[in-house]
This record gives sequence, structure tokens and C-alpha cells, in this order.
Amino acid sequence: MANTNRSWYFAERPAGEPDADCFELREENVPEPGDGELLVRVEYLSVDPYMRGRMRDSESYAEPWDVGDVLKGGVVGEVVESNSAQFDEGDFVTGEGTWADYSVLDAGDVAPVDPEVADLPAYLGVLGMPGRTAYFGLLDVGEPKPGDTVVVSGAAGAVGSVVGQIAKLNGCRVVGFAGSDEKTRWLTDDLGFDAAINYKETDDYGAALDDAAPEGVDVYFDNVGGPITDAVFTKLNLDARVAVCGQIAHYNDESVPTGPRKLPLLIAPRAKVQGLLVGDYATRFGEATEQLAAWVASGEIDHRESVVEGLENAPDAFLGLFSGDNIGKQVVRVAE
Repeated sequence: MANTNRSWYFAERPAGEPDADCFELREENVPEPGDGELLVRVEYLSVDPYMRGRMRDSESYAEPWDVGDVLKGGVVGEVVESNSAQFDEGDFVTGEGTWADYSVLDAGDVAPVDPEVADLPAYLGVLGMPGRTAYFGLLDVGEPKPGDTVVVSGAAGAVGSVVGQIAKLNGCRVVGFAGSDEKTRWLTDDLGFDAAINYKETDDYGAALDDAAPEGVDVYFDNVGGPITDAVFTKLNLDARVAVCGQIAHYNDESVPTGPRKLPLLIAPRAKVQGLLVGDYATRFGEATEQLAAWVASGEIDHRESVVEGLENAPDAFLGLFSGDNIGKQVVRVAE
């Protein structure tokens, strides 16, 4: 085990889009676990769009970071020291840790990981928080029915890619928005989406939807917001359901422009719009993980991780989320 521990700290609040000045790498002593805690050698850490909200000095569903805080997020790694009867040295676990080589986690807040079921990064994606978000967001909020048309924005991301595949398993027609031809090919050729729209190469989202979803939209899973959502709202069918998971198009805005009012478009179709937070389903996480693992094992759900090498590159991995660098789940490989 190393004698020092590299950790990333939140150095300053961004104005608009974050940059490298928001992060500071420090070298410290390896922390010591207390009673009931585990010292985990971090193999992979997760970077996620919601973390942008934690950089704001304002109340949100995720507690804001204070300047000077160590950065936190999902990690998966090996237990190198255990002060809990629940886990032994050599076990693999996943939980909320720090952007660091070594992280101390409470044994009661982690879940065991089986590397024989799936590669370790999958436990930060399809078998982790993004997969559970897709599962509950689509099935409980979107309520898909066989024959429905489901449209997904941010469809090539960690959440959207799983949403589309679950919708297909439920007998739906699935249309995804993504930001490159490589991503749209992955959606249709590998994941089974019925159609995919490259929003960066499309001048008229409404016309593109007319082609891809000629019978309108029954379920919209929104990860993005912005003009894509505006266009989808004009295509909603009677009793359509809209699951609002994220608004990444606006995460770096200092103020969100009002723009045209879209709520009247919900009246005629009697559409339901509901926000979702995966934490609300914590008592059912086991259900989601079991089902997702079964789908992964059977090959019914495919997954992909974009791996950025090296803890020193964790800020770049996070910033890359906002330029669409990733396909599937963006993770950082910390330990070789």
C-alpha cells in the first residue's frame, strides 16, 4: 500500500462553465478507518453531471460543496483494511467515496461487488446509480406500455442508454437524441433503438421527430432540456408522460432564459410531467440491481463505459461530460 494519498479538492466556484481552476490536487497521508469503517483502494471513480449542481452556492437536491471540500462521488474498489465484520480485506465494494487513491467508507453504506458478474466500472453505471435512475425513472414515472413511443434525450449517456433498452424490453418503439454519428450508430446498431437523431446535425428537431416518431410521443425521458425538450413537447400524445431526470443543457447557465412558454402544449394531451430523484427509491435499490444484473447477464441489456486513465485526469473527465466526450458511463480508472 502506498504511503501517500492523492485527493482532489474543490478550489473555487465556477461562473458558468467550470474549468481546471475549480480543482486542486493534494498529497496527504493515507487515512485510517475507524470502527465500522473500511479503507478502500479506489479502482474506479464516477463523474456525473449532477455534480455541477454541487458546485453552486445554493440549495439543491444534492448538498453543495464548500470551497476547500474534498470532492466526492461514487467509487468502486478493494478493501485493504477492514474494521467491520461485514467485509474482509480483498473484498470489492462500491459506495460514496472521495476522488482519491484511498477512501474511507462506512461499511453500512457500501454494497458488495462481484467482479465475476460484471467488470468493476459497470457498478458505477448500469449496475449503479445511473442504472437505477433509468429503471425507476422509466418504469415508475414513465409507465411505458407495449406499443408506446418512447423518446430519450441524452440517449447515449449512462442513464439514457439504459432507459432505451428497458423500453425496448417493454415492447416500445424507442427514439434517442445523441450528439454524434458514432453515438447514434451505437444506439441503433448495438442497443436496438428504432431510430436515433444526431441533434448536432439536425436543423429542425420537430421535423426529425416526425420522421422518427410518426405516431407521436407517449413517453419522454428528459436528460437534457433546452430546444430538444421544446420540440418533443409539440409531439406529445394524449396522456403522455414526461420524466424529468436532468437538464444538462442548462447546468452551466448563470440564468436560464425564459423563452417561449411551453406549458400550454401540455393541456390538450393532458400530459403528466414529473421530476425524479433516484434517492427516493432507496428502499427498492435491491430490486433494481437484481433485475438489471439479470438483464446484463442474459445479454438483454448492453452497457459501455468511457474510461479516462489516471486520478490526475479526473477533472478533465468531469469537464468532458459537458462537451459530450463520453459514450455510456464516464469513469476514471484510479488504480492500475
